[in-house]
Amino acid sequence: MTISSAPLADPAPPPWSPVLLFSLCLSMLLSALGSSLGNVALPALAQAWRAPFALVQWVALGYLLTLTALSVSVGRLSDSLGRRRLLLAGIAVFSIGSALCAAAPSLPMLIAARALQGLGAACMMALSMAGVSDWAPAGRAGRAMGWLGSLSAVGSTLGPSLGGGLIAWSGWPAMFWLSAALGALTWLLSWRTLPADRPRHGPAAPFDGQGALWLALALVCYALAGAAGFTLSGLAWLAAMLLATAGLVWRQGRAPAPLIPLPLLRHPALRAGLLGSLLVSTVMMATLVVGPFYLTFALGLTPGKLGLAVALGPLAAALSSAPAGRLVDRFGAPRVAGGGLCGLAVGAALLALLPLSSGLAGYLLPIVSMTVSYALFQTANNTAVMQCAAPQQRGVLAGLLNVSRNLGLTSGAALMGALFAWGVGNSDMAHAGPEAVAAGMRLTFAVAVLMVGLAGWRSMMGRWPDAGSQTPANTR
Repeated sequence: MTISSAPLADPAPPPWSPVLLFSLCLSMLLSALGSSLGNVALPALAQAWRAPFALVQWVALGYLLTLTALSVSVGRLSDSLGRRRLLLAGIAVFSIGSALCAAAPSLPMLIAARALQGLGAACMMALSMAGVSDWAPAGRAGRAMGWLGSLSAVGSTLGPSLGGGLIAWSGWPAMFWLSAALGALTWLLSWRTLPADRPRHGPAAPFDGQGALWLALALVCYALAGAAGFTLSGLAWLAAMLLATAGLVWRQGRAPAPLIPLPLLRHPALRAGLLGSLLVSTVMMATLVVGPFYLTFALGLTPGKLGLAVALGPLAAALSSAPAGRLVDRFGAPRVAGGGLCGLAVGAALLALLPLSSGLAGYLLPIVSMTVSYALFQTANNTAVMQCAAPQQRGVLAGLLNVSRNLGLTSGAALMGALFAWGVGNSDMAHAGPEAVAAGMRLTFAVAVLMVGLAGWRSMMGRWPDAGSQTPANTR
């Protein structure tokens, strides 16, 4: 496959408007909503087709694996083909995939349609971030990135309640019909507002299909290893991931136009930002995995109260992401990211030292501190990292940020979950006792403090640029 990857021309900056930002935010919201809606539908799907959980879970995994595996590839294609045309194509694919999900006659067809949805979501998530970096004027990139983070958190928060209500009202297909309708509206708005792609000059260069295949294989193997846990099959998937990673590195050193330009990864701020995103996402996933067990088996919350308590963290992130962007524009990414990491460390340390007698309030206060701090860090980190490359490489950079985040979520579910179970000392949580469950949580978040500290150390070593400064790496 041959596409143009010549340098961008340098015309006047495209017009920036609240409507353009709103269309990019809608794309980010829909991609997050697609994940959370699919998760809440799993029990209903298991009942509808009388299928085992091992099969039904692929409704969620098919979406997430496709999104993660293809984020870098679609970002790289957008660097060559243009943001507008590929983002519009991604929204259309997402909408069509949603309609196919709603009309799926069988569970395997639904899984295939969810994978198609994931392809569209990969375009929407990566290119919304790249579009903000391309089109937002100097001094406003931080707040625009904050709004993207806020709408992503809204999608994750809204999904369970909205999906549950739609299932109760009209059955599980209603969720996907809603996604299709919202996708169509987002496409129309984006078609009206997205700036035209910049003209390009120069010879065509081949798309690195082999590199894309190696990367997708490595990411899928890593996700499957995380799902399998510390088992023989998990170790086998991990070994396959290492082999695929070796193949990717070998290919990138020899491809005429590599999928991931290796000189780009030599940028210290970029390496620090990607590692920080992975580590912080791992820590935040631990709150979503470990928290419900602590609330249920240590504090004895009912399912209704548990749902309200778990929703408080994402709600705090949704409300704080947009203000975090304003702070980035005013004080610079390094200071805001550093403050976010300090808040994360304090919150994790409080959970590591949390006495059982502190009750629900003693748990929720550190969680709110961590989620607000996470919003600060992610907004600042994303804004700064996107300035680490020239405009014609921001698509692949946005894809790498999404991959690092999703790898962190996978690691948090697998590694931190296994650490929690080891700390509890009993695989049957219901019979472990409140003190044992609390001991497992303390161990998990003691390790989380170390991980946040490592992210902070790498951030200082990475010499982050301010949000408004352009420090493109010379990678051509």
